[in-house]
Amino acid sequence: MRHRAVGYRGYMNSEFADHARPNRSAHDLDVHRGHWLDLDPRTTYGLARLRYEVFTMGQGITSEQDLDGADLDPTTTTYWVEDEGVPVATLRVLRGPSGLPAIGRVATSPTHRGRGLAGSLLRAAVADHDGETIDLHAQAYLENWYERFGFTRSGDPDVEAGIPHVPMRRGV
Repeated sequence: MRHRAVGYRGYMNSEFADHARPNRSAHDLDVHRGHWLDLDPRTTYGLARLRYEVFTMGQGITSEQDLDGADLDPTTTTYWVEDEGVPVATLRVLRGPSGLPAIGRVATSPTHRGRGLAGSLLRAAVADHDGETIDLHAQAYLENWYERFGFTRSGDPDVEAGIPHVPMRRGV
């Protein structure tokens, strides 16, 4: 019996390139959480590839490194949703400069947008930090979306990586 080896090229080309399941919603997919050093290498690669697809290729962010080392910090937790074993939405929670939990790197594959996946991730992260104030630095056009989850603007708008952002906070 022959087995198909799924290596770097197979994972990137087959599982990512044509990975669109139009009928799978947030209700059909589980939220996973973990630390990059504890994950299967394929999952870690999939998370990095997803963020590259969204931030670098999709938004053209090249002035700042997405892989900034914070994912390797022991206090950082990554949340993600998979579709058929491939990460299709993700975010991370780390300890921000204020010492509070800070949500960032929220990304959903273009093929899976509009299904509530980022909302499911955000709800899970907020639930895991119940009783804590949570910060985030939102892209300005998403301010109203984050408000639906209890976040409010907490400072003046600024520009990061050429994109308008607003600081937001969710109190206890």
